[in-house]
Amino acid sequence: MSRVLRAGAIMAAGTMVSRVTGFLRTAVLAAAIGTAALGDAYNVAYTIPFILFDLLIGGVLSSVVVPMIVRAQQRDPDGGKAYEQRLMTLASLLLIVVAAVAVLLAPQIIDLYTDDWTGEQREAAIVLARYILPQIAFFGVGALAGAILNTRDRFAAPMWAPVLNNLVVILVGLLYLSMSDAGADVEAATGSDLLLLGIGTTAGIVVQCIALVISLHRAGFRFRPRFDVRGVGLGEMGRTASWTIAYVVISQIGYWVITKLATGAGEEVQGAGNAAYSYAFQLFQLPYGIIAVSVITAMLPRMSRSVADGAFDTVREEFSSGVRLVSSLIVPAGLLLMVLGPAVTVLIFGHGNMTISDAIYIGNVLQVFGLALVPFSIFQLLLRVFYSFGDTRTPAFIAAGNVLVTSAISLLVHFTLPPEYVVMGLAFAFTLTYIVGAGVTWIMASRRVGGLDGRRVAAALTRMHLAAIPSAVFALGVLWVVERFAGLTVLSSLIMLAAGGGLGLLLYLAIAHRARIPEVSSIVGLVAGRVRSR
Repeated sequence: MSRVLRAGAIMAAGTMVSRVTGFLRTAVLAAAIGTAALGDAYNVAYTIPFILFDLLIGGVLSSVVVPMIVRAQQRDPDGGKAYEQRLMTLASLLLIVVAAVAVLLAPQIIDLYTDDWTGEQREAAIVLARYILPQIAFFGVGALAGAILNTRDRFAAPMWAPVLNNLVVILVGLLYLSMSDAGADVEAATGSDLLLLGIGTTAGIVVQCIALVISLHRAGFRFRPRFDVRGVGLGEMGRTASWTIAYVVISQIGYWVITKLATGAGEEVQGAGNAAYSYAFQLFQLPYGIIAVSVITAMLPRMSRSVADGAFDTVREEFSSGVRLVSSLIVPAGLLLMVLGPAVTVLIFGHGNMTISDAIYIGNVLQVFGLALVPFSIFQLLLRVFYSFGDTRTPAFIAAGNVLVTSAISLLVHFTLPPEYVVMGLAFAFTLTYIVGAGVTWIMASRRVGGLDGRRVAAALTRMHLAAIPSAVFALGVLWVVERFAGLTVLSSLIMLAAGGGLGLLLYLAIAHRARIPEVSSIVGLVAGRVRSR
């Protein structure tokens, strides 16, 4: 527990700053371009590089590359250096080719993810995509550099580098606000406006990539192009990665369904489309990114080494400790999101070309996502059990089941709910999918390692929820009082979050510490020790 906690704390600090600046980035962009036609066009164009990156290498990094680099470091006489150089060479070439092809096919890609867009909105999305798609190459190289750093237990740089990206895009958003007369009007947006938004977004990723490459160099990695790939195990990686790519493709089918339905809803009701779903999902991922991703990143190399040594008991303990540690903060975060979602989004988005009602709508979607926070985080931790074994086939089949559930519920939502409730229904479909998916995946992963300490985890989750309920009730009371006397404004939202969220979280920590929940006590002890040391 202490090892995971220390490593997680280092990464959580960087991720916290990254996510907070990401909040500012999102708020500035929303104030600049809104959530209507131009906001939807930008968000679709911005999302496509991440989709293509995931299809080609993103999922492979966590599920295949990290475990195989760990094995090469243990097996090869040079500690895996040549293996890493071959990976970087092949990945760089592949990503450059893909980025170039994607730019050429930008119109077809935009049409694939939108619902019959025409005119200025479609043209704006295509232009933005052509400016943004080249970042695939830089994003991929930076991510591979981060993966190699993680295998060397260098966790800080991959968590801090996105801060530079966020700062660049914040500057771009502020420049757009001060220089452009178009605002959120897609028909008034000029070529210079789209150039600033598109190239500025790509510049942020370029800066992030450079920072990670410099950190990797300082960690002792020296890049030398290598094309001698025969007999070094890259074929095995390709076979293993094929299932990961299948997993990503299947998952993206589900995302494609959601995007199509969300953009369709946005055409019916302005402000209730894909941009609202995208912004709410980004906020939903804040606690997951700060807490769960930090622990997952620290866990996977250790679990991979334990599997290679045949120490399944250690795998079980690493997983159980990770789940309990993550849940100790994810549980109250999920409940507080369900209560304070609109307060969060009004504070962040209630400015510029965004209306308070649009911000409240995003908050309502965020409240639904709050239900998914615990099962989604546990599901992601469970996948790492399979990845530590080098098993990417099982997660691919699990993803197929998830997509079937998500698509079925999403289509039901589309055909039964009024357009203004469709995006909230899509968030609920996501929630149900991960509740079912976490349950099924737990059973399968437990069989793989001879149990996952389920009783201990269930008992811990029950105690954490009981400790978190008073904080949620307290936050609800603060919300009711402030809204009754001041309404829902930017200032009142700040008060709600400071009193309801801040004091509510402190109340949870006090109750959980008093109830002797060990994971919370460890966190409290770590923070108290740092404060005393100062």
